[in-house]
Amino acid sequence: MSFYTLWQQQDWDSLALQINSKTEADVQRALAKPRRDWQDFLALISPAGEPLLESLARQSQRLTRQRFGNIIGLYVPLYLSNLCANECDYCGFSMSNRIKRHTLDEQELEAELAAIKRMGFDNILLVTGEHETKVGMDYFRRMVPLVKARFHYLQMEVQPLEQSQYAELKRLGLDAVMVYQETYHARTYAKHHLRGNKTDFRFRLETADRLGQAGIDKIGIGALLGLASWRVEAAMVALHLDYLQRTYWRSRYSVSFPRLRPCTGGLEPVSPVGERQLLQLICALRLFAPEVDLSLSTRESAHFRDHAFALGITTASAASSTRPGGYAEPSDDLEQFSIDDGRSAQAVAEALSHRGLQPVWKDWERAYSG
Repeated sequence: MSFYTLWQQQDWDSLALQINSKTEADVQRALAKPRRDWQDFLALISPAGEPLLESLARQSQRLTRQRFGNIIGLYVPLYLSNLCANECDYCGFSMSNRIKRHTLDEQELEAELAAIKRMGFDNILLVTGEHETKVGMDYFRRMVPLVKARFHYLQMEVQPLEQSQYAELKRLGLDAVMVYQETYHARTYAKHHLRGNKTDFRFRLETADRLGQAGIDKIGIGALLGLASWRVEAAMVALHLDYLQRTYWRSRYSVSFPRLRPCTGGLEPVSPVGERQLLQLICALRLFAPEVDLSLSTRESAHFRDHAFALGITTASAASSTRPGGYAEPSDDLEQFSIDDGRSAQAVAEALSHRGLQPVWKDWERAYSG
């Protein structure tokens, strides 16, 4: 049993019809409940829910402050390599794109870590292209301990691995893994993933199961908004989240909301998501899962992020560079995608404080008894 079994029971077109047939009464009923189920979530993200965004936002803000206080956790992505053995038409790292490729060695990694430490971060996300032979377990075994020696909380966003490999990385200090399905629509997935191991839809879909079985502290999921109907994608993310929480209840969870961004060989969104719709999704997810971290990256504008921080977001990246070596030697080449919020880490922290929110630079620390 894995989420794949539950996914097989869903019909994309029927789910779209369910969402679009929700009425204002369904939305009002969901808003009035103390705890919402999946059907309530479908109402909250429906077209009927958009005119009631103000009510969603008020409840989302209240629930967020009740559960998380005024805290916004800050993390920084560190790109180790832009090597990739996959052909994905929406990503700047895609193997067919003629860009310079680079993988950090130990000396370059140390320089990056020092630059990031100077910015104040203690929560780091390691990111790579998906290249198992050159940026695989042998590479991670060398690099993860170097990072963990400097940072209290270590996350990774790399190619899907086996359960035993996640368990090994956990012993080396790994705390969290982000793994985005990109799209839960199988035909769309096949259309955009043309070559490489990433073409295996099921293996990627079951990655969160393997993470739960390996006992990873935090598991992050999400869909790349714009490849297919954003409302149905959101429904599948919520279904996936609910399954994981019930099945692997010892792990914590986060949900991210990446929208397609310009990149080398870029792709135009099939299902564009406006800022108002993105905010509707964020608030609906908060009402559905009050205890889950909701994360927003620098893909979004500073203006939008500042408003979302107040309404439902609890973790965010800051001062991001999407190229290997981008902190020690800033440059725009080798990037995976363009960012929008280009503020410094300190500027983001000051904007949070100005809104009465408290920036926190690390997630949590295990306490050991002797």
